[in-house]
Formats: sequence, C-alpha cells, structure tokens
Amino acid sequence: MLDGKNVLVGVTGGIAAYKVADVVSKLKKLNANVKVIMTKAATEFVAPLTFQTLSQNFVYVDMFSEPKTWEVEHISLAQSSDIVLIAPATANIIGKVANGIADDMLTTVIMATNAKVVFAPAMNTNMYLNPIVVENINKLKNLNYEFINPSEGRLACGDYGTGKMAEPIDIVKYIESRLVKDDLKGKKIIVTAGPTMEPLDPVRYMTNFSSGKMGYSLAEEARNRGAEVVLVTGPTNLNIPSGIKAIRVNTTMEMLNAVEEEFDDCHVLIKSAAPLDYRPLVVSKSKIKKDEDTLELKFVKNPDIAMYFGKKKAEKILVGFAAETDNIIEHAKGKLKRKNFDFIVVNDVSREGAGFKTDTNIASIIDKSGDIMEYPLMSKKELANVILDKVAKLLN
Repeated sequence: MLDGKNVLVGVTGGIAAYKVADVVSKLKKLNANVKVIMTKAATEFVAPLTFQTLSQNFVYVDMFSEPKTWEVEHISLAQSSDIVLIAPATANIIGKVANGIADDMLTTVIMATNAKVVFAPAMNTNMYLNPIVVENINKLKNLNYEFINPSEGRLACGDYGTGKMAEPIDIVKYIESRLVKDDLKGKKIIVTAGPTMEPLDPVRYMTNFSSGKMGYSLAEEARNRGAEVVLVTGPTNLNIPSGIKAIRVNTTMEMLNAVEEEFDDCHVLIKSAAPLDYRPLVVSKSKIKKDEDTLELKFVKNPDIAMYFGKKKAEKILVGFAAETDNIIEHAKGKLKRKNFDFIVVNDVSREGAGFKTDTNIASIIDKSGDIMEYPLMSKKELANVILDKVAKLLN
C-alpha cells in the first residue's frame, strides 16, 4: 500500500494518455495521494475532468491560470511529491527535459523537483529508435532519471514494433517498488519457486500442483524492498517480475545446480519451490505404449535441495516451506531441524484458500526456538511481506 505517498503524474500528448487514467485509478486504490499535470496537447486526448475525478484532486494544465492555492504551484508540486511519473512520455517531453527546457507547468515542475522522476515512453517505433531520442534517453539515464521500457506490439499508428507504453499494472508496480521501504537494500536473496518436472518419456513427465505464486510474490516484494533478487523458477504460467534475475529450470537437479551457481555471495535463500522428491530410474527414449493393463516404473530419490544448502549455509539465512495435509506442525518442526532452516513457513494445503494455485494462504511460522506464529487468511503478497519482515530482522 502507498498510504501517505504523494505521486505526481505528468500526462503528455500521446494516444496512450487514455491508459494513464487506469494508472491513476490503480494508484488511488493503493491509497496514494495522486496529483496530475497535463500538457495542453494531452487535453486533446483525454479531458482534465477524467483525471480530476479519478485522482480527487485538481488537475494542473496552464501555468498562468488562477492558482488553486496561495502557494507557488509549480514549486509546491515539486516539493510535495515523493515521485514524479511521466506517462505517456513522448519524444517531445524527453527532448525538452534532456536539454533543460522548462516552458510549461510540467517541465517546470520536473526541473524544480528533487523527487525521483520516472518516464514511461510511448511513441512510434522509428521515433523511439531515432538516434536523437536514443541519445536524449541515455543522457537522462546518466543523470539518474529512470525509464520504464515500452513493450513491442501493434502501435496506434498501425506499425508493429517497440514503442507501446508499458501496461498500467506494470507501471504501478514499478512506482510501488520505488516507494516502499528498502530494508533489504544491498542484500542478495535467492528465491526458488514453482514445481519441477521429471520426464518419463519424450512426451510425458511428472510434476505437481505448485503454481509458483508464493515464490513469485516473495521475489517481487523482496525486489520492492531493495534486494538483489535471483528467482530460480520451475515451469509456471506466471510472468517474471521486472528488475529480477530469473533462471528457468525444469528438473530438481537443474534447480539445485542453478541455486549452487548463485549461492556463494547470497545472504538469504528462500526455498518456496516444490521440487519433486523422486525421478524415474530410466527415462524411456521412445513413447511408452499402453500395451498392458498395468504399468510399473521404478524411481530414485532426487537430492534434497533444502538439506543440501542447509549443511553449507554458514551465516546465511535459510527459509523453508512445508505444504502438509496432516500433523502439519509436527512435520514442519522435523523439517526445520533436519534441514537447518532459520524458520519454516507451513500451511495445510487441504484448507480452502491455502492450497496450491490460490492467491491467498493461511500459514504458521515456526522458528528455531520452537515459537509458533499463526496467521489468518491473507494474500500471498501480504504473507510475503510477513516473511520478509522476519528475514530483515534476522539480517539486522
């Protein structure tokens, strides 16, 4: 949530201006205080009343209109903002700011603010790739202005290529990541997520019901709190959060090897993945035919990733997960001790709202001293921050 955070949104003259209405709406739902400045060109695409209604604040357009308060407005807006978002960021606004031009309310505020300024470019592909625009963007990046990269797709002009403004949800997530606490800044955190899969033959494999949602939430929230995050993920249908190094794997052995590559200089390993405990002794080189009424397969045990790193963790923080269906506390305490976790998060996956593939969880956390904290139904994002709060305390 962005309670108490002041977000200033600068809307410029591009067709993507209509999508910024959704950005403002989503920021308000996170309890941010949102104010909007529109260039005159932007008002040709969206009426100021739209943003005034969504933001519940006056919209600023004309620098010389009658002031809304007694304060010098462009200075007041510049000083009160925690972050300034320019969306859509046209080639025009990027060029103006890169070359120190302040000839309207928006550019004047950008020049006057000490807050972080973030651009979300949107323009024709040829414009975006124009050497002059590229030079202006690089110049601003070198001056610590930030950019949310546009995506590739069909543009409003009919062309296909890079230049589509990032989706509103991605812009809001980026802004949120810049405004939340940074108590994990300077720490490297590895998060494992999702299931693993073990092939049976060229067309079949074994896996489990893990969706990866808990691990992805942990990775995203750790990034939001300033950590350098490495996400080692099994096969999922989830999008990799921006600003995170992702290593995709399939098998349990691949997951172990990927963590091993990153482990030496990490501070924290959060083992939220659900790797398969067994793999076929022999993987058939050809498709297994249904010739018989029964089929017998032999399996061998996979390495226990958590136990492996628990033996070599030294001063690192190791967080484990246990998805259980019976005697959950007893089983979790056993895992905590055997695998040398600093604490373990356990949930009864048979309970409604706590199983695989849900967006919520009901968890208990057990630490080394045996203390148990029970948590009610909450979103996986909320639980991720509960877990990261405990990680931050242990690190400090």
